[in-house]
Amino acid sequence: MDEQYRGNMNILISNDDGFQAPGIVALYEALKDIGRVEVVAPEHNNSAKSNALTLHSPLYVHQASNGFRYVNGTPADCVHIALTGLLDYKPDLVVSGINNGANMGDDTIYSGTVGAAMEGYLFGVPAIAFSQVEKGWVHIEAAAAKARELVQQMMSQTELWTAPWLLNVNIPNQPFEKIKPLRMTRLGRRHSAERVITQTSPRGETMYWIGSAGAAKDDSDGTDFHATFEGHMSITPLHVDLTEHTSLSDWEQRLIKVGA
Repeated sequence: MDEQYRGNMNILISNDDGFQAPGIVALYEALKDIGRVEVVAPEHNNSAKSNALTLHSPLYVHQASNGFRYVNGTPADCVHIALTGLLDYKPDLVVSGINNGANMGDDTIYSGTVGAAMEGYLFGVPAIAFSQVEKGWVHIEAAAAKARELVQQMMSQTELWTAPWLLNVNIPNQPFEKIKPLRMTRLGRRHSAERVITQTSPRGETMYWIGSAGAAKDDSDGTDFHATFEGHMSITPLHVDLTEHTSLSDWEQRLIKVGA
């Protein structure tokens, strides 16, 4: 980040719960006086949309009475549009959330909250995805205050802004003073999702509802699950390289053996 922006950042906020969600409203209120803050968020709830982009139908941008702009698309759509034409400047930071519920472990693959932040990262902008651990928005103002605290701490460290980065942050639903100090964590793992739920429609057709996410499988010390269970704010650095580097040579040898 250039020196001129310190204390006066350009911040883009998005989410996956929709532009009217308490989480994004609280986050905007917490950050609005530390820089120029724009909100571009989905019109409706778009949870679990990951990095999906809308390619086969037009997108429209409207402005709400509070100044928030909303899009009839996914979280990634919102950030993509903002960074490729809607805004006449490049933000210094993309912030997504605050999500209504945890984005830990495998959740990050599906999360629209993380997807919005990742879209900023892919465009070379530092980005943070914020989530509360439990659903229901309890103590959302405290979570927003913690988000502001983290952003301000980062603003004071010029060396952080020389290259883009992506952070996933989960905040316990506690009063501000009861949230324990942040912990750097790795992603845990969940068990497989629960079975689909089936119902019969009025027309006699079978309907399928995606089952709930699985319980924590790896919640050992050092994971995001473990840190938040103990009342800490969890911060996990993410990246988009899905290559399993440790097995590259093994796969090369296997394919040689089968003559590929």
